[in-house]
Amino acid sequence: MGPSRVCPVCSFHLFGFSFFSFFFALLLQSTTGRELKSVVAVFRHGDRSPISTFPNNTVKEDVWPQGYGQLTEIGMQQHYELGQFIRKRYGSLLSKEYKRKELYVRSTDYDRTIMSALANLAGLYPPTGSQIWNPDLLWQPIPVHTVPNYKDKLLIFPWPYCKRFYLLLKETMKSNDARGMIQSQMPFLAQMASNMGYDIKTLLDFTNQKLWKAYDALLVQKIHGKPLPAWATAQNMYKLRRILEYALNALFGVHKREEKSRLEGGVLVKEILEKLTQVAESAMQTKLIMYSAHDMTLVALHVALDIFNQRLPPYAACHFFELYKEDNGEHTIEMHFRNGTNEPFQFTLPGCSAACPLAKFKQLVSPIMADNVEKECKKI
Repeated sequence: MGPSRVCPVCSFHLFGFSFFSFFFALLLQSTTGRELKSVVAVFRHGDRSPISTFPNNTVKEDVWPQGYGQLTEIGMQQHYELGQFIRKRYGSLLSKEYKRKELYVRSTDYDRTIMSALANLAGLYPPTGSQIWNPDLLWQPIPVHTVPNYKDKLLIFPWPYCKRFYLLLKETMKSNDARGMIQSQMPFLAQMASNMGYDIKTLLDFTNQKLWKAYDALLVQKIHGKPLPAWATAQNMYKLRRILEYALNALFGVHKREEKSRLEGGVLVKEILEKLTQVAESAMQTKLIMYSAHDMTLVALHVALDIFNQRLPPYAACHFFELYKEDNGEHTIEMHFRNGTNEPFQFTLPGCSAACPLAKFKQLVSPIMADNVEKECKKI
């Protein structure tokens, strides 16, 4: 066999293909050169047992293996799957291995939120290579930070020690809008109160959340195949849910929404924008910040941003803030909401574009960000 000969035409085609592939890759990068810099995820915990029950319920706490308010195996799986989704969606941003400088996780100080965060991290960062410390257990410990609930002004809403907020809530309940809704539903609510074992005044005291907790107990019983009372029909459950969705909107909005938000959800908006600004200014290396919290947290956040769709956020619902550096050097924020296991849909801040410039985002939300929330909470 003679010496091998190089085909000049073949070489040209190979070189030409490689060159033009490289050229067009650079061209594409220069024309669509936005770069994802950081992500903030705010999510609700996974499926759990009921928070409590109502007097006439036959399903008591001993039915639930870990008692009230505890994450279930379904909830663990929901957050493990959400962690896998975050890995898939942001794999180009995050290192494959866990790096502490890239990640910060904070949770409220409840078992269900801490456990949700841990299950999420198990799906997000399964150990590989040198991070496998036990070959029989493909899991690694990753820190989740928290503070005592009575000190948590960032993620627990409504904050129980804010006098000003509760004065505004009383004003809201006296408004024509709220009074009209309650009066229109009074016969139905009176019947539900009787069925549950409450007097109507107790049930309508929205500060104690009796109506929400009763509805929640029935909903969880249905999810887990536990018995339901005959009056908990699909129609009645739908009516209860719609009343609660209105009540949640009224709790944080409807009347003096901006001032209420300064005391509640705006506190979280301010925190998130401060973190993303630090990344934009190269003062922080964090690529992913996660907050493990509650449905109330998401509702307060959405009302503050004026994007609440008056729907109860399901378990493991997640709101993403994505910080991009555009090819002109400007930083923008996109918001996406994953409502269950479906693909996220995009939220647009009122008054801005879908990819909202960071400076404009700050300007638009400035009315709901307090300089000193503790001081404003003391106003009578």
